[in-house]
Amino acid sequence: MIAFSTSMALKGIKHVTVIGAGLMGSGIVQVTAQAKYNVTMIDTTDEALENGKKIISSSLKRVARKKFADDEAKQTQFINETLAYVTLSKDAVGTVANTDLVVEAIVENIDVKQKLFADLDKAAPASTIFCSNTSSLPISLIAEATSDTRKERFAGLHFFNPVPAMKLVEIVRTPKVTDEVYNALYEFSKSVGKTSVSCKDTPG
Repeated sequence: MIAFSTSMALKGIKHVTVIGAGLMGSGIVQVTAQAKYNVTMIDTTDEALENGKKIISSSLKRVARKKFADDEAKQTQFINETLAYVTLSKDAVGTVANTDLVVEAIVENIDVKQKLFADLDKAAPASTIFCSNTSSLPISLIAEATSDTRKERFAGLHFFNPVPAMKLVEIVRTPKVTDEVYNALYEFSKSVGKTSVSCKDTPG
């Protein structure tokens, strides 16, 4: 594995888009925002987005109480500052035009995932890294819906539930993923407080 400094690997990652506002998606949004990345949470309805925001807010309250047990002012400040990094949107295609890293956490359906990534591939800059949080579908199969150049920047980034508490992240690397992309994901995982392990592209 090629060693990159954190500043090198993360130079291009400023805005993260997480698609899916359920338990997994909202958890990924939370740890990303806590690490002070601008992050957009995407889902198809206002109700889903509001529910995801409620999940994040409740979880942040628990974190704040642990960090600042006897200081309610600091608890409130921590929660508000973290939420300030989060944006809600129903426009996945429009959002990825200005996104450096996409993490998908939607239904485990290959057709739905492929349709989503095919649309995103057309709208995202060539430099954008695509990731799926799937644990049951091959990354290479999902990536088939994207261009050959995007396949070099398409990996698995599998968080564990509950995301804010679980320290492990699996980076699933296909044979086409470059060292640069792998190392960027390794450093990103580290920056959001996770320990990453490299995994083969095998379902489950």
